This record gives sequence, C-alpha cells and structure tokens, in this order.
Amino acid sequence: MFDSHAFFKNRFSEHLKETSRYLRYIFTGHLAIAMLFFISAIAVYYQQWLQNLSENFPTAWVVGIVFGLVASYSPVRTLLKEPDLVFLIAAENKMNAYFRDALLYSFVIQLYLVLLAAAALGPLYSATYPEREGYLLTVLVLLIFKVWNLLANWWMLKIRAPGVRQIDLLARTLLTIAVFYFLIHGDIVLTAVTTGLYIIVFLYDYNLSHKQAGIVWDLLIQKDRDRMQAFYRIANMFTDVPHLRSKVKKRQWLTSIVSNVPFQNKQSFHYLYRITFVRSGDYLGMYLRLIVIGGLFIYFVPQLWMKILFALLFMYMSSFQMMTLYHHHRTVMWIDLYPVEHKYRRQAVFNWLFQLGLVQTILFAIVFLFTPSQFTGAGIILVCGFLFNYLFMNGYVKRKLV
Repeated sequence: MFDSHAFFKNRFSEHLKETSRYLRYIFTGHLAIAMLFFISAIAVYYQQWLQNLSENFPTAWVVGIVFGLVASYSPVRTLLKEPDLVFLIAAENKMNAYFRDALLYSFVIQLYLVLLAAAALGPLYSATYPEREGYLLTVLVLLIFKVWNLLANWWMLKIRAPGVRQIDLLARTLLTIAVFYFLIHGDIVLTAVTTGLYIIVFLYDYNLSHKQAGIVWDLLIQKDRDRMQAFYRIANMFTDVPHLRSKVKKRQWLTSIVSNVPFQNKQSFHYLYRITFVRSGDYLGMYLRLIVIGGLFIYFVPQLWMKILFALLFMYMSSFQMMTLYHHHRTVMWIDLYPVEHKYRRQAVFNWLFQLGLVQTILFAIVFLFTPSQFTGAGIILVCGFLFNYLFMNGYVKRKLV
C-alpha cells in the first residue's frame, strides 16, 4: 500500500542532502567573514540612527509594508520532480498526507523571514512607541497571516490561469499590508475592516479551489523546479553545479558593446567570456546588484574609513563571485576543440575580471563625489581599488584559474 507520508520523508531526506551539500560551499569562510562584517556594521549604524529618530518617521508604513510582504511571500515547496508527473498521478487520491507535510515544511523553512523581520523592526517599533508593549502580539498576527497566505497560495495552485493567481496575490498582499499598517498605527476599527476583507478573499480562494478537479501536477513541478534552479544559480557562484540549466538572454545592444574585440585567433576566448558575462542570467545581474548595494552603503555610511572598507568589501565579493565565469563552459566539449592555446583562455578571464574590477572602482569613486568626502574619498578609493584589484587578481585569482 502506498504511504504518502513515508514517501515525503524519503523525498525530504534527498532534498536535505542535496541542498546541504551546496550550502557548505556557499557559507565558506570568505562569505561568513563578509556577513559578520555587514551585520556588525549595520547593527552599529542602526542603533545610532534610532537614537536620532525623527518623531515624524513613518514607522507604521515601514513595519506594515515589511510585515505585509513577509506574510504574503509564502511559496509552497512540494519537492515534486518531473518523473512524478507520470508515476504519481495514479496515486493522486492518496497524496493528502504528502501535501500536508509539504505545507508544514514550507511554513517551517520560511520562519526565518519572520524572525529576521521581527528582530530587525523590533528596535524601531520600541523607539517610536516606547509606551506600547504589544509588539509580540503583532508578531503573532504576522504568523497567523503567514499561515493564511500559505494556504491561499496552495489553493490557488489549482488555478491554471496565471493572471488570476497574480491578481489574487496582489489583492492579498495589499490587504495584508493595510492590516499591519492600521494595527501598528493603533486604528483597531480599520484593522478589523481590512482583516474582514482579507478573510473574504481567503474564503473566495478556498471556494474557487474546491471547484477545480484534481491537482495541477505540471504547475507544481514547474514551481518547484524554478525554485531549485534559483538555488542552483546561487550555489553556482561558489562551486560547480551540474544540475543548473543556464538561461541565455539576447541583450543585443550590450553584447555589441562588450564584444568589440580584435578579430584574431588568440582573442577567441575574450569574445566568448564577454558575451557569456552579458547574456548569461547569472553574472551581469549579480555584478550590478553588488554595485548598487555597495554604492548605497558608500553614500549613507557617515565615516570615510567605513565607506572605504565597504567599497573594498563589495569589490572583493564581485571579483570572488565572478571567478566562476571561468568554469561556465566546462560541460561544452566544443571549447576544447578550439585551435587556441589554454593560456589564452586563462588570460581572457583574468583580463575581463580585472576590467570589471576597474569599472566598479570608477563607479564607486563617482558615488564618493556625491558624499561629504567628495574628492578625498574618490581619490582614496581609486588608489585603493586599483591596488586591491591588482593584488587580488595576481595573488589569488591567478592561482585559482587552473
């Protein structure tokens, strides 16, 4: 007899082994040090900022939006795989225990978002409303809405039309934000009204899902596959991931800019890795996000030496993660057939990473021009950034590109 509860335990065990293997590479010593530095610095400046908090600061909006988004983001992890589309359909009426366990697992693994949001916004709430003692009650309400949104998302996965699912998610997100805004603001009547509206949508989702026949297996499998691919893309920044399915985007105008290299045999890999950086779905987005986040830290952090440290830290993170570009085509046999010496391949990646580091240094220097340190900070980061790129590339990257 088919036991779906035991089947989920086996599937969960496989999933845990798969993810833990890559998590060991993601949370290396380099990343752990960087995260510790980030958390420590942010905690210090956050505490200093709270001491000078304005009386007109929109705390209700900030907490309402963050809590509303945390509650609304409640994806269901079913751990289903593509072969299940064939082998499990016959046992669909015996899968209740499996999906119950999947919902419980989905809720538990998302609790870290609740804890992070509650811990981060707790000091802000206390600084704004020192006379109140109802923050723990608000966190409890957050957990309740998290459960409701998780159930609603599960019910809506029986609806094939993506437009209907998106409108439903938008409506529940806006209502959840409104509930927490009014709750933090202290308006109990409007909190009750918006909660009632949310319950109406919640019951509508329940009624709509129970009118659908059966489970949309292909949608569930697609959702879980997309989430695993997102995890693999992150892990691929730190180690080789054979399960990763790379997405290629045209980006013609940007490709035409970076691919302007001499038409020579030894320049083949220069062309290849430049367009790989631009057209792959992994590298360009990560590179730009690190520049934007690093620029924000440079702009808002008050002390000059901390600005410099943050700039160098983000330059290190960019260079370290872009190094995986060298192994991007490791499974493509045609690369080995190029009539080009191997040294040109290493040189192409090395030169491209060095150029990316210089571009990042220049952009950070431009950000410094809009801060009180202006030319002093820009000059320091130009010198320090160039030295860092030179030493890091020649001292670390060269040894790793083998």
